[in-house]
Amino acid sequence: MDMKGLLFLLAMCLVTPLYCQNIHVERSTDVFSVVPSVTGLCLAVVNKDKKGAIELALSTATTLAANYSLEAIIKKKRPDGSGNHAFPSTHTALAFDGASFIIRRYGWKWGIPAYVVSSYVAWGRTYSKKHDWWDVLGGAALGTGVALIYTRPFTRNVELSIAPALLGNDAKGICANIKF
Repeated sequence: MDMKGLLFLLAMCLVTPLYCQNIHVERSTDVFSVVPSVTGLCLAVVNKDKKGAIELALSTATTLAANYSLEAIIKKKRPDGSGNHAFPSTHTALAFDGASFIIRRYGWKWGIPAYVVSSYVAWGRTYSKKHDWWDVLGGAALGTGVALIYTRPFTRNVELSIAPALLGNDAKGICANIKF
């Protein structure tokens, strides 16, 4: 998938929530909670960034493990009464984990749309009465924090070597070589 394809995917992610707002907000958040992570994986594949893919996998696994552990320990009831695993919001944690990975690894150009999608997920979870604002704030903080721990900015492999040089007739200088 090229950059145009990824931009189209992100554009669809931004437009579709507006359509879904009145139609099954809860179901749309099920889908959109994974969009930032899937986009992050697509970016890693397009950039041939194996290290980034590994960082995303570790971050996502840690976020989910921590989230499910906290839900099991805290046992907070959902606002709609459908269960006792409201805090923190798994959907929000997963969305913000992916968005935070993207922004840290690939920058604001990709990160801002990912955060818009994640914010929609947080809003949708409260709108559908699956969580209150504390639940989604806890999920967002968890996902963001874990992603920032695991993720490093993306740099292409660049080799730079600098060496002193004797150019003849007592001329001295520096020789630099950059490999991309």
